[in-house]
Amino acid sequence: MTRPSTHAVILGASIAGLLAARALSDTFGTVTVIDRDDLTGTGPRKGVPQGRHAHMLFAKGREVLEDLFPGLTGELVAAGALTVDVQAGFAWHNGPNPMARAASDLVVLAVSRPALEDYLRARVGKLPNVALRGGLEATGLLHDPATGGGTVTGARVVPAGAGPGGAAAIVIEELRADLVVDATGRGNRGTTWLGELGYAPPEQDSVMAGVVYATREYERRPLASGMLGVLTGVTPEYPYGAALLPMEGDRWILTLAGLGDDLPPTDEAGFAAYATRLPIGDLAEVVHGARPLGPARPFRVPASVRRRYERIPRHPEGFLAFGDAICAFNPIYGQGMTVAALEALELRAAVAGGLDGLPRRFYARASKVIDTPWDMAVGGDLAFPSVPGRRTAKIRFFNWYIAKLLRAAETSPEVAVAFHRTVNLTAPPERLFAPAILRRVFLGRP
Repeated sequence: MTRPSTHAVILGASIAGLLAARALSDTFGTVTVIDRDDLTGTGPRKGVPQGRHAHMLFAKGREVLEDLFPGLTGELVAAGALTVDVQAGFAWHNGPNPMARAASDLVVLAVSRPALEDYLRARVGKLPNVALRGGLEATGLLHDPATGGGTVTGARVVPAGAGPGGAAAIVIEELRADLVVDATGRGNRGTTWLGELGYAPPEQDSVMAGVVYATREYERRPLASGMLGVLTGVTPEYPYGAALLPMEGDRWILTLAGLGDDLPPTDEAGFAAYATRLPIGDLAEVVHGARPLGPARPFRVPASVRRRYERIPRHPEGFLAFGDAICAFNPIYGQGMTVAALEALELRAAVAGGLDGLPRRFYARASKVIDTPWDMAVGGDLAFPSVPGRRTAKIRFFNWYIAKLLRAAETSPEVAVAFHRTVNLTAPPERLFAPAILRRVFLGRP
């Protein structure tokens, strides 16, 4: 007999937390979302420093969000976002070499991270059974002593800043819940809380890529090339890249990325010089001709981290990790929001079977969502000699093949769209080895 679903508490109101809330709102009587930040305002939040940098909502991610929030695409476009054919509308470059362009059915949503989050928070906040509470942070989990910590029964929360060293008076609130979801991101304390209940932490895979961003916004005017944006791959031959994307408010956002010791500067002259290392006219046109809307901002992500919750032999009932709390990707590959959206679908499906055994069911489903983008990201990171890690025969072969495939994509629109389908998570990597693609990669034949 399964336990009834009455109250779920989501720790964290970033995009992953909001998607978890939407997924659970179909099953739970009440869903409460808490966050350290004030949730009544709009724009960039202190708790989401990555929000000021370029984000890409892949074609698959847009499809999933449209399923969860019908009308999302049209409403965001009406507010100034753009829909872009990922192959025809963006200029993709492998180092200095452009990839072939052609029309495709891969439509991405060009919108800033804060605007997307504001929209999702507004939609979630309108759900009759969802409550959003800002200014709170979790300090631990509640549990049922009768089960020896085997069932989480809620979360202990305090006013933000009231923890150790905080200035506010500590007023502890116990939020009782049938399910607690940790969506607090890369810096989550979920494994510590589980340890306090006597559970061993999950195995952890990490890759120290050492990515550093520098980002600046500019006034947007049409590019002379007619392109709606520029994206460059970061490769061992060219270990630096750029993402120039349109946003609402007639703005460009330009994020430069570097690895190792070759990092993008934030001073005006250094930023412009780094942006124009590659001979790409669109980038030069923006950094030398568009009006800046503020200074360049840095952002550092030392590592990609995957916590293997699916391998834990014993889970407490009533608790789940979600989003970056399970797997935090190297952001240079743009996978995080789309993976969180796919996890939300798996969470909705898993919770439909009841609460008993939910952790094991959900983590098994989530791991299948994560496997492909994780393998692609790790393989991409380990292509760089400066990144520590074991390079298996599989990784070495895949990186060798992808290098050849990207060269073929410079002249073959068919190869380019196959690559984009994989990156956008609408097709598995195995499609890159289809006979028609192999012919083009190795023989240059149609």
